[in-house]
Parts: sequence; structure tokens; C-alpha cells
Amino acid sequence: MENNNTPENENIPVNKELGIWPALIPVFALIAMLAFNVFVYGDSALDGSNQFVLLLGAAVAAIVGSLNKVEYKKMIQEVAGNIESTAGAILILLMVGALAGTWLISGIIPTMIYYGLQILNPTIFLSACVIICAVISVATGSSWTTSATVGIALIGIAEALGISVGMTAGAILSGAYFGDKLSPLSDTTNLAPAMAGTDLFTHIRYMTITTVPTIIITLIIFTIIGLNLDTSGTTDTSAILASIERSFTITPWLFLVPAIVIALIVKKTSPLIALLIGTLLGALAALIFQPGIVLEISGAKELNLVSGYRGVMNAITVSSAVETDTQSLSDLFSSSGMAGMLGTIWLIICAMVFGGIMEAIGALARISKALLNLFHTTFGLFASTVFSCLALNATASDQYLAIVVPGKMFAKAYRDKGLAPENLSRALEDSGTVTSVLIPWNTCGAYHSGVLGVPTFSYAGYAFFNYLSPFMTLLFAALGIKIKELNESHKTQTA
Repeated sequence: MENNNTPENENIPVNKELGIWPALIPVFALIAMLAFNVFVYGDSALDGSNQFVLLLGAAVAAIVGSLNKVEYKKMIQEVAGNIESTAGAILILLMVGALAGTWLISGIIPTMIYYGLQILNPTIFLSACVIICAVISVATGSSWTTSATVGIALIGIAEALGISVGMTAGAILSGAYFGDKLSPLSDTTNLAPAMAGTDLFTHIRYMTITTVPTIIITLIIFTIIGLNLDTSGTTDTSAILASIERSFTITPWLFLVPAIVIALIVKKTSPLIALLIGTLLGALAALIFQPGIVLEISGAKELNLVSGYRGVMNAITVSSAVETDTQSLSDLFSSSGMAGMLGTIWLIICAMVFGGIMEAIGALARISKALLNLFHTTFGLFASTVFSCLALNATASDQYLAIVVPGKMFAKAYRDKGLAPENLSRALEDSGTVTSVLIPWNTCGAYHSGVLGVPTFSYAGYAFFNYLSPFMTLLFAALGIKIKELNESHKTQTA
């Protein structure tokens, strides 16, 4: 979706009285506060404290601005413009939550998982782990959910086969983060284009340029490793498959809904329209194929117009879950609907407050100018983006912030280089999203290590997709492959 009112499409104010070191004070203060906050709150930092820290960072920026003769009114106006610019992204996020809800109760996501699990083959176990987790992560939009459910089962199977759990965890996370990067249901996949100033599906299409070669290399490596491993035992997923069949009506006909949505996206239909149609088709499929689940979600005793409407609306708007006789599947088959997207929306709004004040006081323009003076080449700009994301993952310890802060900081630098915003959004995901799991004290690293029961340093060397992704984006930048430039109309808008 094109949004010509984004701050990335406007000139960022320049404050000639603001030096580079005062401009960096809010950035350093924000990183320090975020690092301490994550240290205190750990995985729960995203429940709200990180968002407030972003507001504290904005307050530091406002103080710097006031000391450099920037009016309070101007700062508020810039914040208002920034928040207004996120309207499209916020609507898409809400619609993604709605779609996730109906695709769960309709059996679309369970059907994807059902057929995905059947790919499992003992002779290519590690490659199968990548594929299964990729399918499930694309379907759910969550690497965390994939790791906590199917990931745990695959670790158990690996132990039975005598395969290294470090290798298996690396394969699980490679597939999980592939899906997390490309799924329109993923928080980070929505966050990166919102920060860079492009739309969701343009971002996904452009990201496949580096992501597909990386996952192919990953699969080749795991296939070679897997074919040279001695295994014993069997991989029996029949219990899980039977549990899914008992809870849902599984049929290939359900693939029609995602196929229609994909067709609409390929035909460049507006993302909001495509997602709305996908949500409504999911609701219709739920009433046709899973009437019992709709009735259960509604809390009524008889399925009729009112209870059917209530069941579908509950799945779209609030938390809903389908109970199975397998606990791990019960955890997987849950959705938070539109309400589940409010945390990400909250984060975006607070980030826009910080970014708006940084723009108003001229800090972003000053930092961008310094970066452009430091990095005279396109490759240098990409490299600085990648290293910034890595540094924030290590210091702020959160993948969302490794996307948000560099996204706001580098947007103008990419424009000034004549580069389309999808270059930035791709670099943010190739480096910010996937490397978070490689750092033990990062929320992602700590979470996955704890859930899988495998130390971060044990799987980091085998998470090929995760650490090859930033190298791939740097390789493409160095060779000048698929580096999209701003078109003339966009240049006119930003002039």
C-alpha cells in the first residue's frame, strides 16, 4: 500500500545549530535505557516498559531540542505527522490479526501444519526440520510459536535418533526465522516496512531476493550434513497428525483461501483489500468446514445466525483457542486476533514519538549527513545499517528495537542516496530480525534457548540461515545486484 504521507517522504528538518554529538545524545541515552530495561524485565520488556522507554528517549531528545532553540509546538507537530503516517501500517496490522483468527478457526493454518508435518523423512531429518518449521512459521507468522510447539517435538525426535540437538535447533530456527521474515502475519515483517517507509507486500517481494538464495544454501548444507549422519529409531508423527484430525476437518480445499489471497497479492491488489477478502473467506470456510469450532468459540449451545456471527467475530477481534488432546497443539492453535496486534501498534506509536522529535530537532538530518560523509558508497550505507542492527541486538537486546531505531535513523540516508525504501526494510530484516536469536542475552536468544533446552552457543553455529542472511544482503550490495533506486515520481515527492 502506497502511503505518500509518511515522514520518509518529507524533508527532515535541519537544525544548523545542532552538532553531531548533541544529536547522538538521545540515541545513546535510548540504547542505555533499553539495555537496562531489558536486563530488568527480560522477555516481558515488550509488555509495555520498552514502549515507555522510547517515550523517555523522546523526552531526552526534546530537552536537547529545547537547548538548541527548537520550539515545543514544532516537536508536537512533527510527532503528530509521524503518527498520522503510520495509519496504513496500523490498519494492515489490525487486518493481519483478523485474518490470523479466521484462518485458525477455519482450519487453514492447522491444514498447513498437518501437511507440513508429513514432509518429515528420517533420511533427511535436518532439512525436513527446516521445511516444516518454515511452513508453520509462514502460516502462523511467529518463530516463537513454532519453536515452542513443533520445535520441542523435533528436538525430542532428534534425541531419539541420536542427532545433535544443537544441529536440530539450528535447523528449527533457520526454518522458523525464514517464515518469520516472509509471513505477512509476522510482527517484524510488518514493522520493518513501516519504519523504512514502504508497504508490506512490496517489502516481502523485495526480501525474497536475498532470502530465497539464503534458505536454499541452508537447505543444501543441512542435506549434506544429514546424509552423512548415522541415525537410529523412527520419526513417528502419527499421534500429532491424528490429534489434528480429531480437532479439525482437514481438507486440501482449504488451500483455496490462501491461494486466492496470494493471487490477489500477485495482481497487486491493495494489501488491505487482499487481507480483508482473506479474512472474510476464512470466516466463510470456518462456517462450512468447522461449524463445531465456531460454536465452541461463540460459547453458545446451538449454531445459528447469532452464534455463528459471535464465533467469527470473537476469532477476528479477541483471543481464541482450539483445544486438542495434545498440549503442544493446544498452545499452537491459538490466536489473539486484532487485539493481539495492539502491542506492536503501541510500539510503533511510541517509536514514532521518538522519531518525530528527533526529526523536529534536526538530529536525524545531522546524523544522516554524518553517515553519508562517512560512507560514500552504497555498500557502505548497507554495511552501516547491518552493523547498527547487530549492535542494537547486542546492546538493546531486542529485535524490534534493532529494527525501529536504525529504520528511523537511516531512512533519510537511503533517500539521499537515491535508494528505494525497500532496500532499507530488507536490510533491517536481513540483519535485525534474524540475528537476534544468536545473542544469548537478547530476548529472542534467551527465549528460544530456554524453550528448546539448547544453549545459544550450541545452536548458533548451525543456525546457518540466521547468520548467512546479513552476509547475503552485504554481498548483493557489494555486487550491486537488485538495488532498487527511487523512481522519478518518488524523487519529486521527496524533493
